[in-house]
Amino acid sequence: MKVGDPVERARTLLQMRRPADAERELRGLLAQEPQHISGHALLGLALIEQRKVAEAVSEAEEAVRLAPDQWFTHYAAAQVFLRARDLDRAMAAVRAALDLEPQYAPAWEVLSRVHMLKGEWLLMAGAARQGLSIDPEDTDLVSLLALAHANAGEAEPARAAAAHAVRLDPESPAAHFVYGRVALRLGDARQAADSFREVLRLDPGYGAAGDLLVVALKQRNPIYRWLSRLRGRFPGGWRLIFLLPVAPPLIAVFIVLALLHWVAWVAEAWTTLRLAVGTSTRLLFEGAPARVAAACLLLVAAGAALLGTGIAVGQDALSTAGVAVMALVTPAQEAAHTGAPRRRAVLYGWTGLLALAAAAGVVFGWPAVALLAAYAALASVWLATAVRGRLATDGL
Repeated sequence: MKVGDPVERARTLLQMRRPADAERELRGLLAQEPQHISGHALLGLALIEQRKVAEAVSEAEEAVRLAPDQWFTHYAAAQVFLRARDLDRAMAAVRAALDLEPQYAPAWEVLSRVHMLKGEWLLMAGAARQGLSIDPEDTDLVSLLALAHANAGEAEPARAAAAHAVRLDPESPAAHFVYGRVALRLGDARQAADSFREVLRLDPGYGAAGDLLVVALKQRNPIYRWLSRLRGRFPGGWRLIFLLPVAPPLIAVFIVLALLHWVAWVAEAWTTLRLAVGTSTRLLFEGAPARVAAACLLLVAAGAALLGTGIAVGQDALSTAGVAVMALVTPAQEAAHTGAPRRRAVLYGWTGLLALAAAAGVVFGWPAVALLAAYAALASVWLATAVRGRLATDGL
């Protein structure tokens, strides 16, 4: 058996998205030849595909140590660092690779991706163009150029580049995915939805396309779109609380913002449930999204019923609890739309505590408790911001 055979098999397995099998091939090779340069470099790629970050970095560093004068080791290390989100080391590694071999177009692609994650759109576009000067038909580079133009607010060049990527490879899910992202970024929700549908037709397992298709379908709703823009203007509004001692009237601003968030979350629930029962979109909303949307609309209905009943029978605690129940939509939606499990659990726990407080207000006849629960529920948009920020470094 030739030494090169395991390497070629590992390359093929990586292309087939079978990193665990590639890892087995490469570990067998390295057991026989511990100093095999390509073996360490490719093993780093196989490990990072499996999210074994520490091991992947170690293998990438070993490959560079064994052959610091070979461009491929630096290129492989750059990919490992990029996927590990160590952008400074990724930048240094890909620059080293390009210094040794400036005519390798995929290295310019890696550099463009590093600039993308750094939010450096002009540099991202420049790296993509440099790669395209070497390989004008590289679909990934054309797609990166389209994203760079879109993020820089250059609508027409972005559309042209995204369309060109699709023409170059009509069967590429990635090309259609980028076309959809560009369309969504430029406000064309209909085209974005069509593109993401095509991605899922070509590759049903392309999870990100399903998520963004949901976003695109929701953005086609003009009411949801208006409320989202309005809500998005104040992502850091919680900082205004520090101005309350010197400007008490700002409490009115908090109330307005909290109500706008609540209305937007109700619109989110309504749109999600409507899409969940649609013939062509039902499969996109199976499971948690549809259940949370239904639960939130039930909270609104139940709260309105309690409010009306309390007013009719003259029970302040009951009517106030009705307001609190309707307000629970905000913390429930904030929890459901939080990705990290621990953060989501914290927010769901907070929602449960508020529900108990509202119930206690009814049972013990304490309208003040229910009212405080309502205020706290509406203010959960700022609590959620704080929770996400505090726990962001907890490795969730």
